[in-house]
Amino acid sequence: MKYFIATLGTETNTFSPIPTGRTAFMGARDWFRTDGSLQATTAATLPLRTWRARAQADGHEVVESICAFAQPAGLTLRAVYEELREMILDDLRRAMPVDVVLLSMHGAMIAVDYDDCEGDLLAHIRAITGPRTVIGAELDLHCHLTETMRENASLIITYKEYPHDDIVERAQELYDLATRTIRGEIHPVIAYYDCRMLAIWRTPYEPVRSFVDRMQTYEGHDGILSVSFAHGFPWADIPDVGAKMMVIADGDEAAAAALARRLGREIWDMRDSTVASYVSLPDAIGMIRDNDSSKLIVIADVSDNAGGGAPSDNTIILRALLDAGVDNVAVGCIWDPAAVALCIEAGEGATFDLRLGGKCGVTSGNPIDMCVTVRRCIRPLLQTGLSNGQATLGDSVWLHTAGIDIVVTSNRQQTFAPDAFTNCGISLDKAALVVKSAQHFYNAFAAIAERIIFVAVPGCVMPDMNGLSLPRRTIPMWPHVEDPFA
Repeated sequence: MKYFIATLGTETNTFSPIPTGRTAFMGARDWFRTDGSLQATTAATLPLRTWRARAQADGHEVVESICAFAQPAGLTLRAVYEELREMILDDLRRAMPVDVVLLSMHGAMIAVDYDDCEGDLLAHIRAITGPRTVIGAELDLHCHLTETMRENASLIITYKEYPHDDIVERAQELYDLATRTIRGEIHPVIAYYDCRMLAIWRTPYEPVRSFVDRMQTYEGHDGILSVSFAHGFPWADIPDVGAKMMVIADGDEAAAAALARRLGREIWDMRDSTVASYVSLPDAIGMIRDNDSSKLIVIADVSDNAGGGAPSDNTIILRALLDAGVDNVAVGCIWDPAAVALCIEAGEGATFDLRLGGKCGVTSGNPIDMCVTVRRCIRPLLQTGLSNGQATLGDSVWLHTAGIDIVVTSNRQQTFAPDAFTNCGISLDKAALVVKSAQHFYNAFAAIAERIIFVAVPGCVMPDMNGLSLPRRTIPMWPHVEDPFA
């Protein structure tokens, strides 16, 4: 049999000031024309590597198209999306006939004039392959599940974990179900349930942890093939925004719909106990003051998370640290390519006045003018990314000012792991580390932190669901209304 595989994705924040252009895809580390599965392990290449290895081990032919994944940001330019889509479609036409198409996509990619890039791509692929080809998609759980996706995909699998440390497991699951489908062993049908909710669910925490574990126990029993909880991505003003339950059953759509509804109602019923909690910035500063270096505090700057489309150059927390006079703290990672270039030109050991951050827009805060010392230049700075893949922060510098160490990068990316600091030479023997991330940092930093706290200052992905303006979502949503099902 012949398997066709490809990766195309980004997560679109319609409130982000940074448009997603051609360079965001084709100038990035995760851009490969036909051989992404043979390249270094990243979150984007992992599914391709998994599918190629499995298919070849089973004696199947593999045709690989593009691997293109852009850092989350604002709307993708229309011409850019269409160019990437046509690359995949042209490769598919040349490869026809194919038995199975496996796609790694985000599920929340929006382009100018395209609210649902994934659904659009799936529809174009189905038009080429016809009804007999099995089309499967692996999505991030922060996706927008749409009817166009459901109508054109044979199978849809989302990650179950946040942080997303199960990318390979979900790729394996999709391959297994797709192979069983093309062999005629199963006949998958997909059902959604709209939870009508905007929220953040952290899977390591109860009661979400137990729910995710419990929903998986239905898989493989009574005709249920797969269960996914799609958290949705709230920072997108489109009609399909919001959380959904998805169940795939073997030929029994009523059973799939019934279980999706039951599990979706469980999510609704535990809404008050799953609301994410945040510490105020003054309280966080107080915790640092009271701390000693033997008990590391990790502070998540969730509102400036590049993984949600934020610029990652917000200066509010750094400004507060400087104003409070606290020291023995490290902050990372601030995106400021211009500052990095100047510091590299100045060289290690140089001390000079620098304007840092606050450059992308109103959600970035104000630039900070300060005297810094360049402790080290790293070209490039690498960190451990999702599912232990390698991620690059590009040319980067370690700056020191007023007892605070700062990692400044030329690639915009959230902080995933402690090696974003240690690969610069920064010791983790600190009173606190401030990381620009919402959740993906958690597993790696929990191993070294005495305490992890989440701080939500004004920013591009501030987790204030009541403050989100989503006029294009016409169906009532919690917490905008107390009971969206009334």
